[in-house]
Amino acid sequence: MRDFSQRSDETELMDEENISFEEFHDCLIGLERINQLTLAYRPTLQWLSPWFKRNEPLYILDAATGGGDMLRQIARRWPARVIGEKHNQLVGVDLNPWAKKSAASWPTVSAISYETANIFSFEPERPVDLIISSLFTHHLTNMQIVEFLRWMDRRARKGWFINDLHRHPLPYYFIKTATALFSRNRLIRNDAAVSVARAFTRTDWQHLIHEAGIAGQVRIQWYFPFRLCVSCDKTIRKTTAAT
Repeated sequence: MRDFSQRSDETELMDEENISFEEFHDCLIGLERINQLTLAYRPTLQWLSPWFKRNEPLYILDAATGGGDMLRQIARRWPARVIGEKHNQLVGVDLNPWAKKSAASWPTVSAISYETANIFSFEPERPVDLIISSLFTHHLTNMQIVEFLRWMDRRARKGWFINDLHRHPLPYYFIKTATALFSRNRLIRNDAAVSVARAFTRTDWQHLIHEAGIAGQVRIQWYFPFRLCVSCDKTIRKTTAAT
């Protein structure tokens, strides 16, 4: 029986360097299907909704964008704001060069662009309003996550949102069984369950946020099925500080 009391340090195959583009791209396509079936985009889209209701331009940075599926979901959800509004800009950044190539295989949206870079050294063209990430933080060590939290809090003018997994036996054994039965991609068959084992509990996030020294309106929210998300609305923080 696997121990779920703490994060696993098992390495995901996707993080190795000797993966061909074809295998990497096939993995991203499979993960997009899984994300759609497990309602994985919903928490991020719900958090972004109030921002898109405001009549103001947005620069959104997607950290570790992979094949850009989260940004495509945003464009589908708010086509008038993303496709029809030239002042909005959505940028996906990923360290793996195959990610940009994979994203480029999908239909182009002028407001969306992709960059290959280390997220910590990436220099955007203009100030970043919102930073989002999906299924990124479980790839990092605790020390790297603390650095990432501090980096987002410095960079994002209005807020940031982390969408990741809840470490728990139920999603672990479910996804392990489901991918063994229905996926032929070795990365998915191995990494899907490992991702859950590397993921978080609410207590984990509380410790990481405390270690990062972030004050203000930071929220930890659980979403069905077994998503644990962390967010900060800095406009609320400013309003609170002013009163």
